[in-house]
Amino acid sequence: MHRSLHAFRSAYKMPYRTAQIRLVSSHPEVYEPCDDSFALVDALLADRTNLLEHQPSICMEIGCGSGYIITSLVLILGQEVPGVYYIATDINPHAVKVTQETLNAHGVLAELVCMDIASGLEKRLAGKVDVMVVNPPYVPTPEDEVSRGGIATAWAGGENGRSVIDRILPVAERLLSDRGWLYMVTLTANDPKEICLLMRKKGYASRIIVQRSTEEESLQIIKFWCDSDIQDLNEATSSPRKAAASFVGSLVSQFPRIPFGKSQ
Repeated sequence: MHRSLHAFRSAYKMPYRTAQIRLVSSHPEVYEPCDDSFALVDALLADRTNLLEHQPSICMEIGCGSGYIITSLVLILGQEVPGVYYIATDINPHAVKVTQETLNAHGVLAELVCMDIASGLEKRLAGKVDVMVVNPPYVPTPEDEVSRGGIATAWAGGENGRSVIDRILPVAERLLSDRGWLYMVTLTANDPKEICLLMRKKGYASRIIVQRSTEEESLQIIKFWCDSDIQDLNEATSSPRKAAASFVGSLVSQFPRIPFGKSQ
């Protein structure tokens, strides 16, 4: 790392299990914590025992927004996993500032970088991230909204809500360590089954940690991890179509057939 890790390790007492809404900063151009943010943090809480046993060295959030999720991750791991290096990115400079304020309000620390996904960090962090959390822009929108800037970057996902997700996945693959875990928010309209299949072809197993439906959307928080058995299977499989069909069939049962609707 080009900066001292110790400068970003929290030495404060952590009285909360997750970030407190009253301490989360805000800005008109920054996405505030909502159902998707809460669902992702709930997934981290549900998997906390595994996270503590995992003993990650580097944790990263792509698209930190208000800072609610990265702050919660620091608090969830707390002092039970000492020496963790936390880093978060966002393309919106207002989000980086707001996240810093949220971290400060909770007495915890992380390195923050204003950039598109992880464009300037891929060489530095390649193969080193043990836990990555992503609440991506997943709302289906016209493609021109994706690059509009401002708060729209927090939700505008282009066609099927996949434009940014499909850019994040290969970055995640490059940054995750051999034991790296990815927690990502998906929407039914994003075709999460296909996302899981794409990651499986790269050697990643997947599991839904939290599933939540509201009047507006049906969310799934999916955990991905590198699985050597899948990698071996991918190399040995003589009939890729058959293997893919079998995988999709086994995954379908995890996803309810809930109609999708999202107010714009």
